[in-house]
Amino acid sequence: MSSALPAQALALIERFPRRLLALIALGCVGLLAFGLYLQHVVGLEPCPMCIVQRYALVLVALVAAIAAALPGRGAHAVGAGLMGLLAVSGAFVAARQSWLQWNPPEILSCGRDFYGMIESFPLKRAIPMIFKGSGDCSAIDWTFLGLTIANWSFLCFSLIALLAVLLLVRRAPASA
Repeated sequence: MSSALPAQALALIERFPRRLLALIALGCVGLLAFGLYLQHVVGLEPCPMCIVQRYALVLVALVAAIAAALPGRGAHAVGAGLMGLLAVSGAFVAARQSWLQWNPPEILSCGRDFYGMIESFPLKRAIPMIFKGSGDCSAIDWTFLGLTIANWSFLCFSLIALLAVLLLVRRAPASA
């Protein structure tokens, strides 16, 4: 029975690649929405690494949505390849942030606070700094089931990368 599950999952990927790509895009949008909830409702400040991971999620969502909208195996393969590269990049940043959380340096601040940037710098310089994030990358502000946001981000990016690989290696459809 344990070998039947991966075979069934591969069969679904082979039959419905566009649906899987759309599901990945929706999943990324959901993760982004949750990040914004944590920021604006819970009050957690994203650090620069969090912002980079958000950008990676946005790009994965866009690539997955475009690949899902386009017909043809070639578009799906190119989309899966790009999506995989972006997911690996996001996983790398999340892994680095997780490492910083497990081994916090004595003095590390990944960014300045918002008001400090506005007061200290002209608006022309402050705006780009705002998008870099202002939280401490090694701080653990929230956990779920014992894992930090960076840990969950790593797992999500790893799952996306795995799905991208499965989309790339799916078998060619049988010709009639």
